[in-house]
This record gives sequence, C-alpha cells and structure tokens, in this order.
Amino acid sequence: MIFGTDYVIWIALTALVAALIGLGWAIILEFRLKKLFRGRKAEDLQDALAEVQNSLKYFTEKEKEIDEFLEHLEKRVNRSAQHLGIVRFNPYAETGGDQSFSIAVLDEQKNGFVVSGLYNREQSRIYAKPVEAGESQYHLSGEEKTAIEKAVSRYA
Repeated sequence: MIFGTDYVIWIALTALVAALIGLGWAIILEFRLKKLFRGRKAEDLQDALAEVQNSLKYFTEKEKEIDEFLEHLEKRVNRSAQHLGIVRFNPYAETGGDQSFSIAVLDEQKNGFVVSGLYNREQSRIYAKPVEAGESQYHLSGEEKTAIEKAVSRYA
C-alpha cells in the first residue's frame, strides 16, 4: 500500500472542504448576480443597454453644443473691455484739483480707445482716440499714454 488510510481520509476531507468552499462561492456569486439583475430578462437588459447608448449619444451632442457655445463666449470675451486705466490730472495752472482725466479702455489684444476730458472754469473738452495694439495713430498726451500703460500693466 502506497498511501496510508489516514492520508486517504485527509485527502478526501481536503477535497470535500475545497468542494464546499467552491460551492459556497458559487452560491454567493449566483446570489449577487440575481440581486444585480433582479430577475430581468435578456430583453430588459437589451433595453437598458439601448437606453444607455441613447444617453451617450445625447450627452455627446450636448458636449458639442457646449464646446461651440464656449468658443463663442471666448471670442466675445477677447473683444470685451478687459484692460482699464485712469489718470486724473490738472492741465491748467489756474484751476485747482485734478478735475481732468484720461481713461483707456482696451480688449485682450490691447485694442480700444482712450478718452480724455480737460476741465477749466470756462469750458470742458472731451477727446476720444482709437487705440490698436496699445498704440494710436493720433498724437497721445503723456496722461493718455500713462492711462494706456496702467491699463496694460495692471492685467499683464
């Protein structure tokens, strides 16, 4: 006899325990699957998958719409007033206070305008000059240049 009786019993018991563990694992797996599907039929699962696929198509279309809208917003934001600079000053020796001003309003590409208001006791004058890339084709006063510099440097 190659194997003793005790050894054969021990192998049989080990096989029995392994079979019971396997059976227990199969029962637990079956219980989890039943809980997951809850008695659904294959048609129900196909309908659920079709619904998920339709939802994915819907969200893909919405993503494209949102991307287009964000692109449109980005273009608008780049053209909006983003850089502002103001300088108050006194151009005339006979008046008191800094009642005159220069205001620069520029977009992302430093395009926009500068407005200057000159105040004295008899009259007020307002001047507007276009600005492209931080420069103007018209002569800029020192205050107007300072307003543009403030606008550009404040948000650089």
